[in-house]
Amino acid sequence: MLIENKGIQTDTFHIPPFSLNSREFMVLFLYGGAHFHQTKTFLGDIFSGKIKDANVMVHKNLTFVEHYTEPLFRRLFHPVTVGEFLKKTTNPDSPYATKIYEINGITEKTRINTLPNHPKRLLSLYAAFSKTDHIVFDLLGQGPAEAKKIYQTVNEFVKEGGSAILLDNFNDQKNDCTKYIELQWLK
Repeated sequence: MLIENKGIQTDTFHIPPFSLNSREFMVLFLYGGAHFHQTKTFLGDIFSGKIKDANVMVHKNLTFVEHYTEPLFRRLFHPVTVGEFLKKTTNPDSPYATKIYEINGITEKTRINTLPNHPKRLLSLYAAFSKTDHIVFDLLGQGPAEAKKIYQTVNEFVKEGGSAILLDNFNDQKNDCTKYIELQWLK
């Protein structure tokens, strides 16, 4: 068991009890709205072990897969390339370290700031996959078709022995996951 949640309670919401094991893909539906980013960050910090919650036992910290951001100075004067990013962020022995190159047109010299949101998100996910088997992520910035492709990619990762929690603001994947939990609003 990676995570054992006895029920997360705040002033504004409640998340029912659940557990997460290896080879499980859980969708945690947070609903859309202005609260989403703050709630996603709070839960990501709990599941990655950055903050403690008395009702959540994290036996194995999950890795929160951040969205790629590049400082303005770098973006303007010396943009980061895919090859440079991968050298700094991946385990080179992992097959995921070079998987992004399977996308047509992406090479080591491709500047990340020229990539659309979908391959940019895959780049962050592959970097995380190369170093860990347990992730927390979101699909912000992805259209429905791109979100489905990323969902399928993560599902394959989970089948290979990983585990994942998707913090989502749409419930369209509730029938395609191992576990589905909905946040419950108190106010």
